[in-house]
Amino acid sequence: MEEENIYKRLQDAISALPKNFSVLEEQVDVELQMEYFNYGRDLKNKFTNELINQHQSDLFDPNVSVEEKKNLLVLLASQDRVEAFRAIEKYAQNPEPELRAWSILALQESRMVIQSSLMDEQQVYISTGLGGKGQKLRYFAVFIGNESVNDYSEVQRKLIKTELEFTIKKIDGILEEISFNENLAVAVLLLPVKSDIQNIFSNVINECNQYGNFVRQDIIITNVKRMSFDEIKKFINREK
Repeated sequence: MEEENIYKRLQDAISALPKNFSVLEEQVDVELQMEYFNYGRDLKNKFTNELINQHQSDLFDPNVSVEEKKNLLVLLASQDRVEAFRAIEKYAQNPEPELRAWSILALQESRMVIQSSLMDEQQVYISTGLGGKGQKLRYFAVFIGNESVNDYSEVQRKLIKTELEFTIKKIDGILEEISFNENLAVAVLLLPVKSDIQNIFSNVINECNQYGNFVRQDIIITNVKRMSFDEIKKFINREK
């Protein structure tokens, strides 16, 4: 019941999205995203706009520490100035390795601030751990074989891949990757943000099971991270 309520709240939130929204395409760890936004909230009130602007060039100074540049990226991202956006954009093309993901988040925030100002309306950005493309989100999904299945046969593998491609193509989805390991089919795919995720995967499983009832009804779906084979096995065993 709790899972159904969470799913309903997510679907309601997605349905309420405006027509104009953007998706963070890069894959950035969710915990780092949370750190970035909490970090910025605490930092932005401590410095004047004038002081932030004066230090803009520090982004490209090799003598300035990574920690200072980390702060500066967050501060510049809050500025309603095209020059600040361009500075972050330039830095993000060749950042210190440890600030690569941080600069991506700063660039996203800066773009949102500039667009909100130019269009005189609040912009909506959607970011997940696996990122996306255009107005699609990337998902990691695992189809689990029934207890009688130790390894998917070649026919079963082909069937899962074919049904998945056919189903998501109807809603303009894209299958990026699919691999098989024992009784697991692991897929990475792009789906439109407003897709009915539960219905999509239920249809795939039901179609496959018309040919032998070999796929479990429950499925692992996440847009937070890719899972290793060991992580998938541990998750399945924990749910038993």
